Amino acid sequence: MKLEILGSGCANCQKLMAITKEAVGDLGLTDAELVKVEDYPKIMAYGVMSTPALAIDGKLVMSGKVPSKAEVTSLVTTALADKV
Repeated sequence: MKLEILGSGCANCQKLMAITKEAVGDLGLTDAELVKVEDYPKIMAYGVMSTPALAIDGKLVMSGKVPSKAEVTSLVTTALADKV
């Protein structure tokens, strides 16, 4: 599973990265890959108008806010269920 944090590296983007790391750790996903994407053309390719944003396996799942750890956990769990 690839989780991409999309944003310029601002404080909110850093918060999203930290929350996502915690959520992945809590779920015990040792094979998850966390990637920071700060390249604007790549961010725009996802159709993101407001950062921070989160993409899971190439699909944009959240943008424009810093979600709670529970929200990120739910997004990751849903993405895992969709893979099955």
